[in-house]
Amino acid sequence: QVQLVESGGGLVQAGGSLRLSCAASGRTYNTYAMGWFRQAPGKEREFVAAISWKGGSTSHADSVKGRFTISRDNAKNTVWLQMNSLKPEDTAVYYCAAHEYYSSIYNPRYWGQGTQVTVSS
Repeated sequence: QVQLVESGGGLVQAGGSLRLSCAASGRTYNTYAMGWFRQAPGKEREFVAAISWKGGSTSHADSVKGRFTISRDNAKNTVWLQMNSLKPEDTAVYYCAAHEYYSSIYNPRYWGQGTQVTVSS
């Protein structure tokens, strides 16, 4: 079992930056692939970024590539999503997620409760 708690969301102006954090707990957290997803009002939840359990592999959605960066520190049981050059269309609830296998992170087994990010124009 893995428990995930996100933090770091808030209101920011377009062009600004935020860093989301995901604190993980659970005996086997360090062996899990981690990901970030988001859901805007009236839209389906979508993939944002993922990272393998050792951090050697990462993936970012085309819509955020070059602006967002996922990273992790297993010693701190934390995953981050650094978000730069934010746009109003990045406004959404952001969710941290986990799966035992990096290849399956697009269908996570565990979810956090989400944190709201609002980008004003």
